[in-house]
Parts: sequence; structure tokens; C-alpha cells
Amino acid sequence: MRRAFPIVVLCAVLAATGGLAYLLSWQYGVSAAKQAATVDVARYADNLKGRLERNELLPYLIAQQAQVRDVLQSPSPGRVAAANAYLAEVNQRARMTALYVIAADGTALAASNWNRPDSFVGGRFAFRPYFQAAMQGGTGRFYGIGTTVGEPGYFVSQPVRDGGRIIGVVAAKINLEWFRNLGDDRSAPLVVSDEHRIIFLSSLPQWQYRAQQPLPPDVLKTVQSTRQYHSQQIRPLSFDVQQRLDGHSDIVAIPAGSGRHFLAAHHQLDQPDWQVTYYVPLAQVRMNARIAALAAVFAVGLACALAFTWRQRRQRTAAMKRSRIELEQRVAERTADLNDSNRRLQQEVQERVRAESELRAAQSELVQASKLAALGQMAAGITHELNQPLAALRSFSDNTRILLERGEQAEVKENLQAIADLTDRMGKITGQLRQFAGKSRPRDVSADLTQAINNSLSLLRGRLHGIEVAVQPEKGLQDARVWCDPLQLEQVLINLIGNAAEALREGQSGQNLRIEVIVDAELETVRIRVRDNGPGIAADALPRLFEPFFTTRQGGLGLGLPISSSIAQEYGGQLEARNTGSGAEFILSLRRAALTQDQHDIIL
Repeated sequence: MRRAFPIVVLCAVLAATGGLAYLLSWQYGVSAAKQAATVDVARYADNLKGRLERNELLPYLIAQQAQVRDVLQSPSPGRVAAANAYLAEVNQRARMTALYVIAADGTALAASNWNRPDSFVGGRFAFRPYFQAAMQGGTGRFYGIGTTVGEPGYFVSQPVRDGGRIIGVVAAKINLEWFRNLGDDRSAPLVVSDEHRIIFLSSLPQWQYRAQQPLPPDVLKTVQSTRQYHSQQIRPLSFDVQQRLDGHSDIVAIPAGSGRHFLAAHHQLDQPDWQVTYYVPLAQVRMNARIAALAAVFAVGLACALAFTWRQRRQRTAAMKRSRIELEQRVAERTADLNDSNRRLQQEVQERVRAESELRAAQSELVQASKLAALGQMAAGITHELNQPLAALRSFSDNTRILLERGEQAEVKENLQAIADLTDRMGKITGQLRQFAGKSRPRDVSADLTQAINNSLSLLRGRLHGIEVAVQPEKGLQDARVWCDPLQLEQVLINLIGNAAEALREGQSGQNLRIEVIVDAELETVRIRVRDNGPGIAADALPRLFEPFFTTRQGGLGLGLPISSSIAQEYGGQLEARNTGSGAEFILSLRRAALTQDQHDIIL
């Protein structure tokens, strides 16, 4: 009995240790999952809320238009056609499912999809809550399945007023199916439920149109009367709430009675009254808790085994006196060795102090050398940037002398004006270089891309002799503007086109020399591609092209491309280089300037 007692105590200690480790690991894992899920569900909810708020303004703006009031006051064929055309044009730009105008009796008079088989024109929407809310002077918000085509969507509406009287409603149907694909992990369902906690958006199709709680009969009657979810049968989702962590998160078992537990993180939206819920599976948290319990049991068991072994050894210490004496002698010897090691350590410390002093002196010299290098870089940069205008000045002055001898006064006047413009340009270049050296903030200024290309080619006219230059703007980009200072944009283009010309002359003498300037766009970015049919860029030089003072040409300064790249980055763009199958290509990407006021007026 006395021998069994320690074993019983050991088992009890191991069980308590495992249970405590499991509980602490579970609580920690749940807390970490709760924090991450709270951040994620807030991000998803903010994304959804932002989309909804941006789309709510459009029905209000449409309700102010004369075409809409005219068709509601007198729905003649001509006015209906005008309203249909206006709604179709606006919806083409807004990209909603549909825009439509509803009369006071609930009948749709005009719609953006008037010419489609599933047109809303003629449909009756008086029973819809969003129509009723707008007719009472408020903003209607409603999610449901459309009665015309049977497709779900979010409906937002605004009243149309004639003086103080409401004569109709403008409604917009918005597709929210994109939200179902926001969840990165398919094992963690993301859902949106309405004010009755009916799930109408879900990353899991089988949860669509399921209720998160049992619905009272009056709620079911309201949903059926408004035909919110058409013919869908609303059934409750089978789950048990295992633990309520706070007002915004729970631990639930789905389905009810199963061992699959989820952390449900909720985020409430005010307008509309929706709830976004993110279900994070806790299987990994439970697995980690089990592993922690096993590790704790193993550690305590190992500690007990070590303690037992230590106790056994202690009982034998009486028979080890001679060994202890030998051990003391050995310790004395080790102490002497330690003193020797301590002396050597002090010597090493002194050596390191001396080395640190020498390092500080070397660092001081390095700082001074860096200052001198910076001064040299500034001087070289100014010389490099002024070479282009100086070459153009020489060309114009030579031409002016010849024209003056011929007596062609008009051409002489034009050349003198060009020389004056170039001197102004040289002054602006030095100003721009000072701004570059001082890292000044970019100005909100845009440049005409076509004009910048033409000016650059004009300045490079002498260097491009014998080279075919093709400018190919994409359709619709002939008048494009980009965010960049016009002079700095010309600096970059002159550098890229001039480099291409020099590469062609060095690598393909006597062949068909060609430079292409291609302009295209992607979303809000305009790209200018300068492409040549030369020998291309060496593979070992390509990664270092934008390093200051790196050049592959004899006599080059290695500053043109770094300065051009810095200008592009200063205005939110970038400069890239690559080899094509038949030469080199430099890609300058800049942000496209905003729409003009005329284009904004067309949308409104």
C-alpha cells in the first residue's frame, strides 16, 4: 500500500498538469483567434459598408434630373424614351445591375434595361419596403431576390420631389455577390444576415437563406408578404452556442451536437441593419491544446523521473568521499585555469577597445569621403542634365548663322525664339535639380503627354538623324495627361530616347535603325514604352542600370537613369528596363491625370 501511494500521487499530479495546460492553451488560442477574427470581420464589414455608401448617392443625384421629373409628371413616349436613354447611359458608367424610375402607384415607368427581355419597365413594386420608405420621404434600403428575373440584389431608393410633393421613386439594384468571395479560407465561412438574422450572403452556398436563430411566425409572415427572398424556404441553421465570449463573439458548434467548434465574430452595421459574421474553425486550437497538455505531462513526468534519479544518487554520496576529494583537487586546477582565462580575456578587452577607437576614426574619414562624393555627384548631375539643351543651342545657333546669310529673316526669328526658350529651359533644369537634391515634395501638376513627346523629339532632332522614330499612342490616349511636371517629363523622355539612339549607333551601324515610343494604359496608369531594335542590355548590367555612376558607355556619367527613376518615383510612378526579343525596352509608368470637368458633367 505504501509503495502504491506515490504512484497514485504522481498520476494525480500528471492529470492536473495536463488539464491545466490544456485549459491555458485553449484559452490562449481562443483569445488569439478572437482578436484575429475581430480584425478580419471589421475589415470585411468596412469593405461592404464603403461600397454601400458610395452607391447610395447615385439615386439621389438621378432624382434631381429634369428627365426623371418629366416622365413622372407626364409619361409620354418621348419622355419615357429620354429617361430610358439617360438611365442606360448613367448605368453604363456606374455598372450597377439596374436603375429605374417608379411612379407613385408602384409601376416602373423607365429603366436602364428597358431594351432587354428582363426589363423592369411595367413591373409593379408597390409592395417592396424600399419603395414604401422612399414614398414616405426617406432613403429605402432593402436586400432581396428580384421578382422580375429572380436574381438577388441590394436595392436603394430616393424620393423624387416636385416642390414639396413626392411624385415617384428612383431605385438602384446593386449586385453584392462579390462579397461571397472575400473570405480567403473556405473552411472559415463568411456570412451577412439581415435584421431577422437570415443569411442572404454566404461564402458557403449551403448556408444561403438559412436563419441564424429560430424565426417567430410574424417575422416569417413579413418576409413572405414582402417577397424578400421570393420562393426560398427559410430554415434555421443547426448550431449550438457553447460559450458567449462577449457581445461580439461566441463559440458555437456547427452542426448542433457535433464536435466541430467555430469562433463566431460579429460586426453590426447601422444602415442597413445587417450583421457580418466570420466563423473561424477552432479545430487547430483544440489540437494545439491537446499537444500542450501532452507536452506538459511529458515534461512533468520527465522532471519526476529526474528527481527520482537524483534522490537515488544522493543516497550513494556517503560512499563517494574519495571521489569528492579528487573532485575538489580538480576544481582547484580548473580555478587556476580560470584565472589564466580571465587574464587573457582582459587582454582581449583592451585589444577590442583599441580596435573600436580605430573604427571610429575610420568612420569619421568615411563620412568626410561621403560628403566629397555627394558634392561630386551634384556637379556631375548638373553637367549631365545641361548637355542636352547646350547641344540644341549649338545646333540652333549654327542654323541661324546659315539662315542669316541666306536672308531668311522669318526662320532666323523662329530660331532665336527657340534659343531663348532653351535658355529658360536650362534655368528650369537647374531649379529642378535643386529640388531633386533637396528631396522636395512633388507638386500637383499634370503634363500633356503628346506635347512632351513632341518637344523631346524636337530637341533630339540632330541625334536622331538616320533613325526611324515611330510614336504609337493607344486609341483614346492621344490627349492623355499624366501627373508629372512637364519639364521633368521631357527630361526623362530625352534621356530614354537619347540612350536608345546611342545604343543603336553603337550596336547596329548600317542596319535599319528604329525606335518605337508606345503609349498604352492599364486602369489608372499610363505607360510610355521606349523600345529599340538594338543589341539589348547585357544580363550582368540589367540589375544595376539605376545605380548612380553605373554606365556601360565609354564617357557616360551613369546619372541619367538614376535621376529619371527618381523623377518617376517622385510622382508615384516607376521606371523599369528589360530586354525584348529584338532589343531593349524602357517602361515609364505614371499616374493618369483626373477626368476633365466636361467628362464629369456627362456622368451626372
